[in-house]
Amino acid sequence: MSEDPSRQAIVDQEHLKLLSIAYLVSSGLSACFSLLGLLYAGMGVFMGAMIARAPATAGQAPPPEFMGWLFGLMGLSMFVIMMTMAALKLLAYRRLKARRSRTFCMVVAGLTCLGMPYGALLGVFTFVVLTRPSVARLFEVLPPPIQTPNVVASGG
Repeated sequence: MSEDPSRQAIVDQEHLKLLSIAYLVSSGLSACFSLLGLLYAGMGVFMGAMIARAPATAGQAPPPEFMGWLFGLMGLSMFVIMMTMAALKLLAYRRLKARRSRTFCMVVAGLTCLGMPYGALLGVFTFVVLTRPSVARLFEVLPPPIQTPNVVASGG
């Protein structure tokens, strides 16, 4: 790509830094928008309770009670899915910052692509950066060896 390896290293570090910040922002946005799911769940519980207490009018039955509860269940599932995505993006932010778990970051990037349009851009840019050989080498640093303490048997 570039003639100068030190220049490419600086570009790679900067791109990884920008990606990690973008995942942090995306995580926060996902967590904020997940609150809409709780709003839907609350409205569903309210509708279910109101339908259960609604008096029957002349010749017309109220709508089925489960419709309100179904609405609430959909809102709750939306909340759980979006909070899970927010947690995954936050973990991807931490892993990108620490230059660990490249495969995990790519999986999260694939899931992030489902969120249009910002998520798709973030996911594609993540794939572009993480598939560079120079960036892949940054993630290949081996952890330090585990030190085993010397255990002295005590006679008793």
